[in-house]
Amino acid sequence: MKQILVATDFSNSAANAMDYAMELAKTLNMEVCAIHAILPTEGVDNNMYKAFYIKDYYESKRQALKEWVATYTEREEYKGIAVDTLCDVGLVKNVISKYIDEHHVELLVMGITGSTGITGIVGSNASTLVSIVNIPTLIVPLASKFSKTPVITLATDYETRLSADDVNALNEMILAFGSDKMQVLYVGEKSEVKNVETGESKLQELIKHSELEFNYIKESNALTGIIEFIEKNDTDILCLVKHHHNILYRLFTRSTVNKVLNRSVKAVLVLHE
Repeated sequence: MKQILVATDFSNSAANAMDYAMELAKTLNMEVCAIHAILPTEGVDNNMYKAFYIKDYYESKRQALKEWVATYTEREEYKGIAVDTLCDVGLVKNVISKYIDEHHVELLVMGITGSTGITGIVGSNASTLVSIVNIPTLIVPLASKFSKTPVITLATDYETRLSADDVNALNEMILAFGSDKMQVLYVGEKSEVKNVETGESKLQELIKHSELEFNYIKESNALTGIIEFIEKNDTDILCLVKHHHNILYRLFTRSTVNKVLNRSVKAVLVLHE
């Protein structure tokens, strides 16, 4: 069965991301795996564990992960959702990348605390993973909660092309949510009618289970326009396509934008070419 992978460090933001992932798993009929990376040097000089061998420290972390997951699987609303755990030694990016390479992971979910300390599109680990993984990645701010009928907005410049896997994932999500309409926000450097019409037509061919409502903002006020649009339309999930050379990715790697996004957007779904 398809799987949702949730990265956890046992923080409040990770707990919120796990709640979001469990609700998604119930809606999308998927399994969940909670994954925790133990840094290679962790536990070696930790006074709390100085009486234990390092392997005992690792085992204690694996047990802690199982107990953390149990706080979710024991809830009545999550009965029937299969949840696995993996606690492995290594850098976060390496542990998660290896797991994704070896398993059928449909979606990676990560939590972030807020604007403090954010660099790049999201927080440090999340920012690194967004740049190296090639599956849809959902970034969930601490204040965000799952919506059974989310308002989804796809921001695009029509220059990038979604991968087939990401198109399938987005269509499955729209179908499962029963979203009869998806907002499309065009942000681009080319405003020729022909370019816009071609982009609209191609997107309509890809998104099969929802009516698309097209909206437009100019490059000169793209930042303000995006923020005003997602606030005005009560966006729950903002979809972005990872492409390092397009206007959207340049805009959304600025820290000032991240601060606003963490106030305004329930979640950011990063898709790939």
